[in-house]
Amino acid sequence: MSLPEHLHAAVVGLVLIGLFAAFVREWLKPDVAVMLAVAVLLALGLLSAKDVTGVFGNSAPITIACLFIISGALSKTGCVDRLGDWLGHLAGQSEFRLLLALLAVGLLVSPFINNTPVVMVMIPAVIAMAGRFNIAPSRLLIPLSYATILGGLITMVGTSTNILVDGVARAHGLAPFTMFEISAPAIVMALAGCAFMALFAQRLLPVRETLTQQFTGSGDRLFMTELFVPADSHLIGKTLKETKLANGVIQVLNLCRGEDEIANPDPATRIEAGDRIVVHSRSSDMMALRSTDLVGLQVQAGQHDLETLRRRDVVMVEAIVGQTSRYVLRPIRDLDLLARYGIHLIAVHRRDASFSQIGDDFQLQVGDVLLVEGTPAQIKRFCDNGDLFAITEGRQVTNRQAKAPIALATIAGVMLLAAFNVMPIEGLAIIGAAIVVATGCIRADEAYKSIEWPILILIFGMLAISIAMRNSGLADLLAAQLVVFGDGLSPWLMLSLVILLTSIATEFISNNAIAVLFTPVVIGVAEQLGVDPRPFVVGVMFAASCSFATPIGYQTNTLVYSAGNYRFADFARMGIPMNLLTWALASVLIPLFWPLHG
Repeated sequence: MSLPEHLHAAVVGLVLIGLFAAFVREWLKPDVAVMLAVAVLLALGLLSAKDVTGVFGNSAPITIACLFIISGALSKTGCVDRLGDWLGHLAGQSEFRLLLALLAVGLLVSPFINNTPVVMVMIPAVIAMAGRFNIAPSRLLIPLSYATILGGLITMVGTSTNILVDGVARAHGLAPFTMFEISAPAIVMALAGCAFMALFAQRLLPVRETLTQQFTGSGDRLFMTELFVPADSHLIGKTLKETKLANGVIQVLNLCRGEDEIANPDPATRIEAGDRIVVHSRSSDMMALRSTDLVGLQVQAGQHDLETLRRRDVVMVEAIVGQTSRYVLRPIRDLDLLARYGIHLIAVHRRDASFSQIGDDFQLQVGDVLLVEGTPAQIKRFCDNGDLFAITEGRQVTNRQAKAPIALATIAGVMLLAAFNVMPIEGLAIIGAAIVVATGCIRADEAYKSIEWPILILIFGMLAISIAMRNSGLADLLAAQLVVFGDGLSPWLMLSLVILLTSIATEFISNNAIAVLFTPVVIGVAEQLGVDPRPFVVGVMFAASCSFATPIGYQTNTLVYSAGNYRFADFARMGIPMNLLTWALASVLIPLFWPLHG
């Protein structure tokens, strides 16, 4: 299909509007929505097949993928897990010292390790320490996310956004950014942001119950019991409800009858001889059941209406659904939790709501927190198989701690060699990824899992869309309209406006998507103003990462959103002042380090 040339920019603009609507309304997963937009542009002739395949030559996504692998190796060798121990030593015995320690850890580590795995590993440690000090985790998890975002600004490898903006800028003829070129202003912004949180976090952040606290109530010990119905039981022919086995307190999880297995059987189901019944209860409830004459667990000496086959102590664990989880958009029925893993799904927390009545068609989404119950071994198998992350139970100690020095030396070598321009960052990242896999710091299958493929697909798709924007003239048109909108503004005020618009946009749309789309536009703005485009590119780099006011603009915010049981407004209360602070600082600092008139 071929469209008239004068319509190209308008049609690409309409596709972008539809794409943004899909992002905000969550009609589709972001990576799926982007690929659909690329397919539409291909079908309309606004992108050629060569344009689309050409984006795979961009070095940024490959670099990001390799850094994901190196970060995975740091996690698998126990380097990241030790952050929890470090945090405990720094915390002392007060909430304020714990907050300061948390900010310090996030700020010092995230310039060198991708901040998403740092946050995922730190969440269990923070929740455990919050429990020890009797502090609500909601007072700490937002500062954790914000600190790692600020720390990620400091180096080119701290966040995928920095690498991506650099890759797009290179494609438009700008010189590559060096490893620490952006560090000085970023450090000032990071320290100012952490100082703000240290002063105001305890006043602005709420006290919220975790999902476990909402659904557990008492601290009575939980267990599952498997009961057998002997041939002479007095309960044969009675319903589960009549025997008080399904009374709302004690719950029947499973009923095995011959070759048949019934999950969550109806309370009206009648008991037959030979049935095996798996019930879930608290210890006090089961003791009360044993003393009930109607149930008659021991009617008289030597005679039992129900025989205990097995009793298993169980734990409740909260597990978060990550970006790469194989359970995303899968209905609950497909997971077959009880039969496959022997665990019980109690509730799901999503955004501002918790669901305890979960139907078979309920589909999981990224960021959902599952409250599951079972033995530690069963829950570990469930989480490992589905790439979930338990946030109320620490990871088991890795057996690869001896390889930790290799992983640390690898990331240090990549950064130092890149800083001295020995080789471009993409080449060093590839070598580093090969080293950690070859030395066993991370297995090959774990390396593939550590790569966040939806993010890479999103990046590749947005790079293709940026080509359509350039080819259709939409990028130049947007740049011209932005210059007209800011008519009469000095280049410095225009830079400040660009930073503000980028910051606002990234609160509602993926930071990586905004980075790809805005970078070509601001380069065009700088060219039309006759100034150096580099400070404008840095403005996009900083603003696209500084997403504080909503839980959806940055992945670490999404992770702590559900884990801390926050509400949407909690992020705005703390995040809007943070956005204004970083906007003001970036507007002042960037022209000092990258003069507008070169």
